[in-house]
Amino acid sequence: MLEQAWQKSSFCGGEGGNNCVELRSDAGAIRLRESERPGQTIATTTAALRALILSAKAGELDHLTH
Repeated sequence: MLEQAWQKSSFCGGEGGNNCVELRSDAGAIRLRESERPGQTIATTTAALRALILSAKAGELDHLTH
């Protein structure tokens, strides 16, 4: 089976030194990794990832950075 290509976040710059979130679809799960640590991945569902993104966009996670 061919491995799916990783897709980088649109917020990732083209220069080499940036930490980037990358994701791919893998057997019904969504896998995420940081570009600087490609061997470490986490898996989630599309529903859970969608909920996380919507929460972040709505500012519901802003308190976590303070």
